[in-house]
Amino acid sequence: MRIVLVGSTGVIGSAVAAELGKRHDIVAVGRTSGSFHVDIAEPDSIHHLFDKIGTFDALVCTAGAVRYAPLDQFTDEQFEIGLRSKLMGQVNLVVRGLKRISYNGSFTLTSGLTNEDPIRQGSSAALVNGALDGFVRSTAIELGRGLRINLVSPTLVQESVHLYGDFFPGTRTMPVREVALGYVKSVEGSQTGRVYRMGWVSET
Repeated sequence: MRIVLVGSTGVIGSAVAAELGKRHDIVAVGRTSGSFHVDIAEPDSIHHLFDKIGTFDALVCTAGAVRYAPLDQFTDEQFEIGLRSKLMGQVNLVVRGLKRISYNGSFTLTSGLTNEDPIRQGSSAALVNGALDGFVRSTAIELGRGLRINLVSPTLVQESVHLYGDFFPGTRTMPVREVALGYVKSVEGSQTGRVYRMGWVSET
């Protein structure tokens, strides 16, 4: 398969590229690195990306920015970052990618645990992750052409504990190579409309 991997050089993206790259052709995409560049917060940038890439069999996104801050200090601009980047950036990859993806292809997006396992300063992340959950479940029933879409919701990966560990006290971590298996299941499997929770289980 020809797999477009957006966020290919990030912590999770690199692990996904290493695993899927054993069997498939990876089209590496990043904001400033990779074979192609895109700013997913800008719809025009996504449009130009697909014009350059052409047709593909699967798209995986492990990119998307979001801010963490106390709710009473959150600004409109900080909320907007998560909405434009991690939420609408991934939504637009799907909507605009529909014209380029092959029959029986798949989309795999990335959320996180904060909408079901809340943390302090995580209101924006929870908002975005919950919206992605709803988008994927709804989109799955109307894609057509044999297309599939799934969402990977990873726990805090061990390789990022030094950056984000203080936000997630008591949270079980997982090696990023194991998180990558959720993306493999989505791309190489046959399920659709699923949320793959990697390393954590909802208590609700």
